[in-house]
Amino acid sequence: MAGHAMSDAAPSRDEALDSFLDKWRARWPEWAVAQAFVRPEQREVALAWAALQQELTDAAWGGSDARPGEAKLAWWMEELQGWSRGIRRHPIGLALQKLPVPWTTLGAAIPSLRESRERPRDRDEAFAALAPFAQAVADIETALFDATSTSVSVVQAGLLQARLAHTNEAAVPMSVIARAGEGATTHAWAAELLAHWPRGDAGRPRRVWNALARQRLRRGDASQPLPPWSALWTAWRGARA
Repeated sequence: MAGHAMSDAAPSRDEALDSFLDKWRARWPEWAVAQAFVRPEQREVALAWAALQQELTDAAWGGSDARPGEAKLAWWMEELQGWSRGIRRHPIGLALQKLPVPWTTLGAAIPSLRESRERPRDRDEAFAALAPFAQAVADIETALFDATSTSVSVVQAGLLQARLAHTNEAAVPMSVIARAGEGATTHAWAAELLAHWPRGDAGRPRRVWNALARQRLRRGDASQPLPPWSALWTAWRGARA
């Protein structure tokens, strides 16, 4: 009976947190080797922070109907405001809520992330639509990872790669569709992102994430994980950048 009761029990908060971390790991299995180039004391925070960003961007960009995602984003705005007051409901808050970073700033930037769901006209608009949210992300990463000042453009580029990986053709600007023609749009957008990938300062986790993102684009599929040997080499170079 005890075993049966245990199996029917609700998952613990730690198990719930792990489920969200595992969602991010499933998309980025390269982290298993790439995390070696992030300081040990930063790895748990980096993983939880990446998982939080994925929850927000999935809500903003996922699905054919925007309304469920909009509701999730509204909930997250309240949640992040609560974090600043020491209140948390979401399991990711176990790893992040107590950290002294501007969670209210991130919550205030969520409406701009919601609006970025609209297909951009061109590359400039794709970057500009994400600027407020990317600024909030950069501010948090500067505080989390001892970066002198995380570059907003570097965060924007990483977000655009993530959107392409998650939504495929829906992420491609109209100008790229018009130029590339049917069937070649995602490759054309990946090539344009690579050609205009910004340089800038960032903490080591962001440098590693973006290095992996760029290498995926170079290999021709934003959503396809890198082989372990490529992930290791890419993460090493990203950490040294």
